[in-house]
Amino acid sequence: MSREIIHTDAAPAAIGPYSQAVRAGDFVYISGQIPLDPASGELVGADMQSQIARVFENLSAVAEAAGGSLADAVRIAIYLTDLGHFGLVNEMMAQYLSEPYPSRAALGVAALPKGAAVEMDAVLHLPRAG
Repeated sequence: MSREIIHTDAAPAAIGPYSQAVRAGDFVYISGQIPLDPASGELVGADMQSQIARVFENLSAVAEAAGGSLADAVRIAIYLTDLGHFGLVNEMMAQYLSEPYPSRAALGVAALPKGAAVEMDAVLHLPRAG
């Protein structure tokens, strides 16, 4: 099976040896996104709500570059340095996604890259036409 690398300037550049996303067959695997501004590469927002929003916007930008949207997500993983923000993630997820919701995992972690408080990755199902 061939792999296609997905890249967009509308989402932050990778901060390590990985791709923003990889298409393999009918699935697109979006790498973890933290609340980085795509233009500056700096963390955004002092408050958790703006950080979560930036992560969803970054995921959305990569999904669009792959030819889809977050509506095509079949799996989302959420990593939080404070599980006390779980409820806020739920509220905001409902703003960016609609039913039927993708499967999901939410994990508490000790730390994230660049001192971020939240990171998310996603798997999209995007059948090729034809």
